[in-house]
Amino acid sequence: MRNSFTDVSKFLSYVLRHHPEAMGLEVDSEGWADIDALIRCAAQGNHPLDRQLILSIVGTSDKKRFALSADGKRIRAVQGHSSQHVDIRFVEKMPPEFLFHGTATRFVDAIRQQGLRAGSRQYVHLSADETTATAVGKRHGKPVVLKIDARLMHSQGIAFYQADNGVWLTKTVPVSFILWEA
Repeated sequence: MRNSFTDVSKFLSYVLRHHPEAMGLEVDSEGWADIDALIRCAAQGNHPLDRQLILSIVGTSDKKRFALSADGKRIRAVQGHSSQHVDIRFVEKMPPEFLFHGTATRFVDAIRQQGLRAGSRQYVHLSADETTATAVGKRHGKPVVLKIDARLMHSQGIAFYQADNGVWLTKTVPVSFILWEA
């Protein structure tokens, strides 16, 4: 049984971002799932949820990982999907001059060779500030923050998008746009 907001938020992230089919939950191509169906499917998997708990998590999450539809009947993760069924149509947006990517030191050698790749996700996630990027990097080990020349990337035809929670998204960051510290 899941009893903390953190546990429920992680469970919702897992289901809505990565494996809705694991619970028999259907999501549309924009990632929307019916909240009543989510509650039913979760109960069948011994993960009791109710509408109030879901609304509390959506409303109080500092990371704003989830969004509710205008009618309040559906929920989705705002970014971070690995499911190939979901393809949110983000609007292309001009990025700030620089964006940041938090990672762990153990990934730096691969990044120096390949740049940043989405991996199992649909997009590389970038932050508007170093503090957020550092917090992201800490989740994976000893953090490293990479500075990305986002405006130059955009000027060379690489698209950027911004999720509802402020996370910047792009398909890849070639090595040449990573500003390595001397």
